[in-house]
Amino acid sequence: MASTRQIHVGPVPVGGGAPVAVQTMTKTETANLTATMDQIRTVAEAGADIVRVAVPREQDVEALKTIVRESPIPVIADIHFNHTLALKAMDAGAHCVRLNPGNIGGTDKVAEVVAKAKELGTPMRIGVNSGSLPKHLRDLEFTNPVEALVTAAGEFVELMERLDFTNFKVSMKSTSVPNTIASNRLLSERIGYPLHLGVTEAGTKWSGSLKSAVGLGTLLADGIGDTIRISLSTFHAEEEVKVAWEILKALKLRERGPVLIACPTCGRLQFDMDSVVVEIEERLRAYEDPIEVSVLGCAVNGIGEARHADFGITGAKDAGMIFSKGEPLKKVPTDRLVDELFAEIDRFYAAGKRVVRDEGAAAEAARWLAANEDDSQMTPERLAALEEAANEQAGGGDDALAPLLDESVSPVAGRRFSRT
Repeated sequence: MASTRQIHVGPVPVGGGAPVAVQTMTKTETANLTATMDQIRTVAEAGADIVRVAVPREQDVEALKTIVRESPIPVIADIHFNHTLALKAMDAGAHCVRLNPGNIGGTDKVAEVVAKAKELGTPMRIGVNSGSLPKHLRDLEFTNPVEALVTAAGEFVELMERLDFTNFKVSMKSTSVPNTIASNRLLSERIGYPLHLGVTEAGTKWSGSLKSAVGLGTLLADGIGDTIRISLSTFHAEEEVKVAWEILKALKLRERGPVLIACPTCGRLQFDMDSVVVEIEERLRAYEDPIEVSVLGCAVNGIGEARHADFGITGAKDAGMIFSKGEPLKKVPTDRLVDELFAEIDRFYAAGKRVVRDEGAAAEAARWLAANEDDSQMTPERLAALEEAANEQAGGGDDALAPLLDESVSPVAGRRFSRT
């Protein structure tokens, strides 16, 4: 269930229908102002809405005063074990404080932090990780880890409400993807507070990104989650931000920058597509608009599979074609595909986001496409055309698809299924 409550971390709304906010955490020693501010500026440029910094020492609190003042995005102070640091972090201007009530030293100390938060209007993030459950839930953790996580989070929510404090979001993270999904689904049914999502200690950029995409993507697709952090074992915090944005873009929850579509390649490939895709992806970073760019490895499917793309290329051994919205633009030598693609994109923007078409070049590209398509392949376009013809032949009734396709012209002869 989606959250019904909303808080604000600085100017960023979290929960209550606001766009899912992207967070990350600096990898630097917070007291190292130069390194910390450099990283904060880098993650902000990559698209982070909020950044968290660790505050385990007094010198980190001192640095926090400058960080909050100079940061381009809101700053969360990450506090463990020492409630005094939480108090000082709020006095230093932190836009939010992350607190695990189970390791801060007891209810009295939590109450002291809450009182300061109420006084200053500072929101809090409360919650638990699978590795830091309260002692009385340790046995339950072994028999029912999901219920242990939800119970701990629920107890902390009840504590905040007893203290008459509702300006908070809740996080419940596990190293287990299934447990992360199940526990957040269960908790979302019980509370209306904003939820912060993450798979804790997810792993390397490769494995951690996949685990996070599966876990967080599943929850976000269900409408659960208001802010996310990708936890990767990397010193480059901006990589976490990039992964978070790719998850949100894949689910159409937010847009930021271009979307790259690329076929997986196969034995039909006749040019160096892997390096082409890498180059295109890198060069697209310079564009802010959410345009879609498609890279197809061959002409076998025509351009039907990428008909929705704003721009795209499809190639062969010696030549390729640039297209826009399913229509050919020009034929170019294979080694010029990337440069010519970006020339067309730049021309599009220079013309006020209007595709500039040379009819002669487009006609030449169409002829090239027709000559390079494999007529034996049962592409989606040909399939649709044959089924439309079958519908017309049958008069459009219940038996409209009765004149099924000729199996002899299908590459999957004998393995086709009938639509009913």
